[in-house]
Amino acid sequence: MSTPRIFIDGHAGTTGLRIREWLGSRDDLEVWTLAEAERKSEPARKKALVEADLTVLCLPDDAAREAAEWAAESGARLIDASSSHRVSEGWVYGLPELAPDQRDAIRNAQRVTNPGCYASAFIALVRPLVDAGQIGPDAALSIHGLSGYSGGGKSLIEQWESPDDGRIGLPFEAPYALERIHKHVPEMQAYTRLSGPPQFVPAVGPFACGMRVEVPIHRSLLGDGVTGDGVWKTLADRYHGETFVRVAEYAGLEPLDDFALDPRHLNDTNRMELHVIPNPAGHVLLVALLDNLGKGASGVAIQSLNLMLGLDEAAGLPA
Repeated sequence: MSTPRIFIDGHAGTTGLRIREWLGSRDDLEVWTLAEAERKSEPARKKALVEADLTVLCLPDDAAREAAEWAAESGARLIDASSSHRVSEGWVYGLPELAPDQRDAIRNAQRVTNPGCYASAFIALVRPLVDAGQIGPDAALSIHGLSGYSGGGKSLIEQWESPDDGRIGLPFEAPYALERIHKHVPEMQAYTRLSGPPQFVPAVGPFACGMRVEVPIHRSLLGDGVTGDGVWKTLADRYHGETFVRVAEYAGLEPLDDFALDPRHLNDTNRMELHVIPNPAGHVLLVALLDNLGKGASGVAIQSLNLMLGLDEAAGLPA
């Protein structure tokens, strides 16, 4: 059997670089990128896309839509890491832990859309609770997301690391995109099965990588008799046995350690860690930690890649 050939279109961006790095030591597939002189050549990219067994698009949204049209004409298999197709008909959502049958859907897919980093965390926290009836689909939820500045790609990295812009060593986070509907909101609603969009407040922190997503659940939004330990049990049962999603032990009303929710805790891994934190008033705080470039982008793309090629889902991924 020949070695599968993987074409990374857009390998010079942050997601493409991490995918290339994590696939670099593998001998069960061949990673293919174009030389700098051909990297933006349409004929060269089309040819590579057609000849590859699987192409991963690590491109801006408009370029990803164009490449997806080429793939549709040729029948090529794709994983799109952009936000272009996350709720598009005919695309499979590339979050293997979404539901019990999601892995089979990814294995058999022609076109897989990579989930957004914030969305992966929110969906992992909320979807099991909606499925279990602990939160109604009409619940009005809010999200606070904190990400390292690498999530914004090269331009944001340069901005936060420039000695002239005053952000190095900034002692607070900086909210952003409050004047518009964030591009992750449609997938957050669609894949949690909520009937309305959540309120999303994203922020950038003064660190390169890492992510913390917080979802406060007011007691009025929880079903009758639903408590923090019941929410924890639902999540623990749902993700029992998962390689890359772990539910932290339930500590009840014990005070949190100052470092327990460090957004950098899982950097350089493909892991996500979920926390359930109750309040005496009956409210519950849900928290997810992950690497925005790991499980939030490149790592989950490699999970889908492995599934689509019939390989071990965890191959090449740091846990």
